[in-house]
Amino acid sequence: MSQGHRPSIARAVQLFTTCIVEHMRPAVGLAVVNVLERLGVQVEVPDGQTCCGQPAFNAGARDDARAMARHTVDCLDRSPLPIVVPSGSCGDMIIHQIPALLAGEPAYRDRARAVADRTFEFSQAVASLEPDVAGAGSARPVAYHPSCHLLRGLGIRTEPTALLDQALGGERAALGGAEECCGFGGPFSVKMSEISSAMLARKLDQVQASGARTLVACDSSCLLHLEGGLRRRGAATRVQHLAEVLDGCATLVRKAPVDVG
Repeated sequence: MSQGHRPSIARAVQLFTTCIVEHMRPAVGLAVVNVLERLGVQVEVPDGQTCCGQPAFNAGARDDARAMARHTVDCLDRSPLPIVVPSGSCGDMIIHQIPALLAGEPAYRDRARAVADRTFEFSQAVASLEPDVAGAGSARPVAYHPSCHLLRGLGIRTEPTALLDQALGGERAALGGAEECCGFGGPFSVKMSEISSAMLARKLDQVQASGARTLVACDSSCLLHLEGGLRRRGAATRVQHLAEVLDGCATLVRKAPVDVG
């Protein structure tokens, strides 16, 4: 992540919804908006946003990825507001991969870097607001799965767990092998389905051994993969994005008032 100036998200942000949220888990997008608005942040959703280009990038289709990267920059560069992304994988694409893809294009190089420098993953954005969070309604015990791009791509480790622990009052189930991949990996799960399925099975064994009634992550793509596996097993464990957990909290307020000066 860029070490340059990071803008404040105190008053208003842009939301990059992501394809999975828009088409498969719209409730996550609504929860993101609700959480930010409860914390006093105005949310704008730029028109015209589509895919950030990560699936094409991961599949090696770099020309297609560049085309989608340019479109993403065009959408997000119309406003100077900070950008919130409810996905570690899409966040990593916007923050790290898009600037690298467009580094050789003078018309986009600086704009891509500017967009990257004001992009925040959801848990990072919420944690920066230093909220008071309590009274989560999620079924307990709750376990947390740190998705690969969030943890290794963006280096975000403590923000999600700190928010969860506040919301749950410290009641979080220990998940064995928590930092192991769930086996999704986008095109990987299609191209190497047997390996992906084996990784999923191991992760689900660990989830069930934890006794968790709710499994939380910050990436809807991982949650869809995990949820499918849990349903095929007939497990009662439900999955939730962190935004849904926070939106279900009885208390979610800013510790300090929003600066309107």
